[in-house]
Parts: sequence; structure tokens; C-alpha cells
Amino acid sequence: MPRNLSAWVDLTIHLVIMLVLIGVLSYYNGYIAAIAGVVWLALASFARERCADRSRRFERYCRNVVENIGEMMNYAAEELPQAVIILTDDGRIQWCNDRMEQYAGSKPEQGTDLKDIWPGVIINPIWGQDGEYIFAHENRYFQVRYRPVKTAPHQPKLMAFYVQDVTSHEELRNRYQQSRTVLVYIQIDNYDEVMQGQTEAERTSLLLAVNQTLDRWMKNLGGFMRRVSDDLYVVVLTRAALDQAMNERFDVLDKVRQLQSSNRLPVTLSMGVAVAENQTMAELGSQAQAGLDLALGRGGDQVAVDMGGKTQFFGGRAKAVEKHTRVKARVVAHAIREIMEGADEVFVMGHHNEDFDCFGAAMGVAKMARQIGKPVHIVLSEMNEGIDKFADLLKGREEYESVFVRAEDLSSMTALNPVLIVVDTHIPHLVADASLLDRIHQVIVIDHHRRSEHFIKNPLLVYIEPASSSTSELVTELLMYFGDDLMLSRLEATALYSGIVVDTKNFAVQTGVRTFDAAAYLRRSGADPVMVRHLFRSDYDTTVALARAKARSMLYEGGLIVSDIPETIPNIQVIAAQAADSLLRIEDVRMSIVLFQLDAETVGLSARSTGELNVQVIMEAFGGGGHQNVAGAQLRGDLGELKAKAIEISRKYIEENDSDESNLAAGR
Repeated sequence: MPRNLSAWVDLTIHLVIMLVLIGVLSYYNGYIAAIAGVVWLALASFARERCADRSRRFERYCRNVVENIGEMMNYAAEELPQAVIILTDDGRIQWCNDRMEQYAGSKPEQGTDLKDIWPGVIINPIWGQDGEYIFAHENRYFQVRYRPVKTAPHQPKLMAFYVQDVTSHEELRNRYQQSRTVLVYIQIDNYDEVMQGQTEAERTSLLLAVNQTLDRWMKNLGGFMRRVSDDLYVVVLTRAALDQAMNERFDVLDKVRQLQSSNRLPVTLSMGVAVAENQTMAELGSQAQAGLDLALGRGGDQVAVDMGGKTQFFGGRAKAVEKHTRVKARVVAHAIREIMEGADEVFVMGHHNEDFDCFGAAMGVAKMARQIGKPVHIVLSEMNEGIDKFADLLKGREEYESVFVRAEDLSSMTALNPVLIVVDTHIPHLVADASLLDRIHQVIVIDHHRRSEHFIKNPLLVYIEPASSSTSELVTELLMYFGDDLMLSRLEATALYSGIVVDTKNFAVQTGVRTFDAAAYLRRSGADPVMVRHLFRSDYDTTVALARAKARSMLYEGGLIVSDIPETIPNIQVIAAQAADSLLRIEDVRMSIVLFQLDAETVGLSARSTGELNVQVIMEAFGGGGHQNVAGAQLRGDLGELKAKAIEISRKYIEENDSDESNLAAGR
């Protein structure tokens, strides 16, 4: 049967009709019918042969097409601008086209591990998925599109990788990124203190030295700098220059710090850095200013780099310089009084698990509100074991009966114009009740910790002094200027005094002239050191736990000592802090870290420093904060793993710090 079925069927119909007509003709004339029959047979034979020939030619055509398609497909697969690779689940090549020879130098054999050719290629994490990514190898960039290959259930799974060289495109993109504008605000953050008491010649000489140091730094980076005021500079860089400065860890901070005035104070710089992405120039300037404010709020002598929505910090080695005047305290005290007078109710809140500094500062702020006749409430967290003894002293006192409340007690708050004052923290997720930050729009922040990247949104007033010993010291100074007729009670003065004592380790750490002035004011107001000593006494179990924590400590090279408390015991935070303090008194120790099990899922870290190293930087790596000498963090995780991570980060920081110091000493 011919394969050209349609044509043969048409001819058969015609032949049948002709045969019927011949049959009819034979009835009338047999001779003519016989001749017609012969002609019909000839036509039928010709038609059959013609269809068979056409079928043979069509078959040859189809065969040629199929053969050509196979050759074209093979040619296309081999000559594609992409390398096509079929991989097994263990990353070995089953098949690849000739383009791999151009990418890899030679065509790999079947069974070759693809990672032997391209170590940076990703296989296991994306197995069985569709997608694409770019990896680098020997100064070349390759784009990989991947998808699974359909196979029979009993056959091994395969993946198809389509790899293309995109080096030129990536280099163009990198050049674009490296040429992006970077705006930097630089400020001499201790300008007033450094220049105090100097002659005009000394001032000019010191500023000239600072300008020359910054000019040399700018020439090295290829940037543009202009001085816009006595202590402020504006700098424009490229992203490539910023990367260079970051790789050098902004060593200009250390070089400027070596410049000292006649009063022996080192000059320190703070910088705010913003990288252009999609924002306008006005927004870029605002980002740079916000970065500078953040660096200053953290104590100065550091750089805050805002890049890709994240902030990185560099420097922060110098101690925050104590201000010699209380002008700012007087201005802030008057501002707080005006805000309180305009409010109908005052709420005071500290951080979760309040300590004596937090509690003392809250008592001081509550005294301000009561002084002007405003109803006031101190919001306490669920965990506040550290202040239990002081809370017991306040029981039964009528004036404090309705002052202390829990977060759940404020569910039906009726105040129309309340004000919330947050003390001893500025990080939203660390406050006693985070929901109050959303419910009360007027928020005042008073803190002595270095400013963190995470900050309470849109505060009405911020008073942060990292040079201060404690928040209780700051509040005590505010009380001095709040009103001439303000008189502290014995308990209020003792609460503030205990806050200063606990944060200064009995006036041994972070203690300045203003700290003793504040302590003297509190003693005149009736602060009782005997009561403070009673508050700080520990029981037998606490003493034993403290001794065990010391016994578990390990001393590492560079002056790092680390211990842990794996048991969940009462007052664990106080014990850990005391252990960290006591370990710091060991000879040659510069940094102490104590990890403790706060509850079944949460691990706490308590870090201390002699002042040579900045433990705040270490704790920020764990989501915590603090200031240069005292810092801490709380996070979920395994205590053993977090301990290993803390040791690794701390040792790396100490090595970098000591290396930079030795380079400066050598004059490099």
C-alpha cells in the first residue's frame, strides 16, 4: 500500500467510477467497452506506479530531513555560546559539549568532578531546582543556569548546567559599582576639650597637623575634601576608595589620635559615611549626617558606614571624653520639665531585667514627675531579681504603692497625653515593655551606653553621654537643675547612689570628676553607703556559683579570659557580671567574657575590659551592646557553640588591635 494514502484513495474513486461507466457501456457496445477496459487497465497501472514513485521520493525526503536535523542539532549543541553540562548527583560530568574546552582549557572526560575544574561552582545546595547564579574563577565570571533533567524512575538523577562567560558584563557592572559616589562627614569630636586652654599658636599648629594628616589620607584615596567649619569636613570619594579605606580599617583614626595638644588630650575623629545607591543627593547627605550622629552617640573616635541598608563600624578604641561643663545637663533638665508639665501622666521604663543603675535612674526620673505634681508609674519587667532587695525596702511605703506597675497593668491606660521616659537603654527590643513605644508617641531617652545601630524610633528628646559612668549619674545631674526646691528622700538618693556604685565597680571603672560630684550631691541628700553595702551582699549559693565560674575560666593569648556558667540558677546575670569583674583583676588579663544559661533556650554574655580593648564591638557581633569597658548580649543558641564563637571573634579582634598598635609604634 503506497504511503501517500490520500492521493491513492482519490485515484481509486476515479477508477471505480470509470469502471462502472465501462460496465454500462458494455451493455450497449461490447467492442467499445473492451477497448475502454484496456485503457482503464493502463490507467490503473500508471496510477499505481505513479503513487508508489511519489511515496518513495517522499520517504527519501523525510529520511534526509531527519538526518539533517540530527546533524543540525549536534552542530547547535556543539557550537552554542554556552557550555552544556550534564551532571550526576555527586557532581561528576556525564556529558558536555565542545564549548567546555574553551572554558576549561581542555574538554573534560566523562566522570570528571566539576569542582576540580571550577572550585567555586555550586551544586549540592541547588540540586533538583531551577534557577541561575554567577560565580568567579581566575578573574573570569560565569553565569550558570540550571534545571533538572527528566529521567526514568529507575535511572540516576541528572542536572543540566548551561554555563556562559559573562566576564565583560560583570566587569562593566563592577566598574559602575566602584565608581559610585560616597559622601563622608568628618568631625573632630573632642574639639572643645582639645582646644581648651591653648594659645592661638598652639591651636593653629594642632589644626595644621590634623589637616595635613587628612590631606595625605585623601591623596592616597584620590578623594576630594573641604573644611566647612573649625571641626567639620566634607569628603567625596568613590566606592573603590571607600573599599580601600575599609581594608585599611580607617587607619587615619589612629594616625590622628597620635596628635596631642599641650593639655595631653589626643585628637579623635568621628565619621559618617553614606554610599550612593538609588537615593537623591539630599537623602545621601541625610544618611551621612545620621551616620556621624551615630558615631558621636557611640562615644566618638569611630566610623559608621551605611552601605546596602546595613551599618558597619570601625575604630572606637579611645575612651569617650568627659565633658567638663554641665551646660547640656541644665538645658536637657529644663526641656524635660517643660515636656512633663505638658503631659497628663508620666511613665518611666528601663531595660528588661532591671539592674541597680536602671532602677536608680527610674527612681530619679519619677522624683522629677512627683516634684511638679504629675502622676508617675515605673514599668517593671517580669524578671527583675537583681533589685529584689531594694523593692523589699519600698514595701509598705505609701508614696510608692501605685508607682510600680507591670506591663499588663497598662492595658487600659486612659491618659490622653502621656510621656514615656526610657532610661539605661535605647534599643527597642531590650525595653521592659516594647508595646509602650507604639502606644506612647512622646518618648525621651536617657542613656550612657554607646549608641547602637538599633534605636528607638522618633524620640522627642535624646540625652546620651557615653563618657558618663552610669545613667544614674546623668539623672542625678538632671535633678540638680530640675528645680531649686527639689529634695531627694533617703531612699531615692540611695537608689541613685547604688546605680553609680554598681556601674563604676565601686568608683574604679569609668569614673570622672563629674561622677564624684554626683556622688557627693547624693551623699548630701542622704544616700546611705551602709544600705548600699547591704544591697550588694551575696548569699552562700551565689558565692559558690561565683567560685565555680572562676574555676572554669580559661586564659588565652592576648589577655583574653573566658568562662561559662551552664547551670540555670537565680540571679545568674548578677553572678555572671561579678565573675567577669573578678576575672578582670587577674594579672595580664585585658578582656573577660562570661557566658551563662539564662533559661532553657537563651544564653547571655557578660563582657568586661580594662579599657585597652572595646568589648562593645565584640558584643555587637552577638546583637548586644554597651560601652567600651562593660557590655553584654542575650541570644538563642547552644552555650558551647556560642562560647567557641566568642573566643574566635575576641582573639581575632585582639590580634588586629595589637597589630595596628605595633604598626603605629613602628611609624608605618
